[in-house]
Amino acid sequence: MAAKTVHLAVYDTFADWETGHTTAFLTQNGYTVKTVAATDAPVTTMGGVRIQPDLTLDDMDPEDSALLILTGAGLWDTSDDLTPFARKARAFLEAGVPVAAICGATAGLAREGLLDGRAHTSAVSFYLAATGYKGGEHYRDEDAVTDDDGLLITAGPTEPVALAREVFSLLGVYEGEKLDAWYRLFHDSDASAIEVLES
Repeated sequence: MAAKTVHLAVYDTFADWETGHTTAFLTQNGYTVKTVAATDAPVTTMGGVRIQPDLTLDDMDPEDSALLILTGAGLWDTSDDLTPFARKARAFLEAGVPVAAICGATAGLAREGLLDGRAHTSAVSFYLAATGYKGGEHYRDEDAVTDDDGLLITAGPTEPVALAREVFSLLGVYEGEKLDAWYRLFHDSDASAIEVLES
């Protein structure tokens, strides 16, 4: 069965703005977004929004998911609290289920060794280098990158629209001209793209 559920990891200091485009348009295109946290207790985002998680990491199985999304958060760089999310990302990748990570989540994946052999990006190369990871040769200075296996998407903190573009391409939500038009509309404010999206 093709999973139509996308799992969005949520935790205290979660960067609210980094997945809005991704989750909104996935939902509009037949996907269900479920939030997953370390426990069933509410979490508070960086913007002060309280989220009641749908399920916990222990209850989530990669085979029930189309994608795991990890956002930035202050906690990625100030504690080990989010390490279980990076470990869950490893389980997803080992099961052949995609993971998308933006901002500080890329550092969490680097610390877990998940970027050592995969094409990736982040805020800047030296941000990931500070984690001590061994994947520097695979770093690309691009807005968002999907690895050669089509399993791992990474993006820098200023690229929520590019993250969404890569997710939509990977999951087949938008393709070709429509994918390009969607990106031009939301990244470049190109109103001419609306005609392509509505055709």
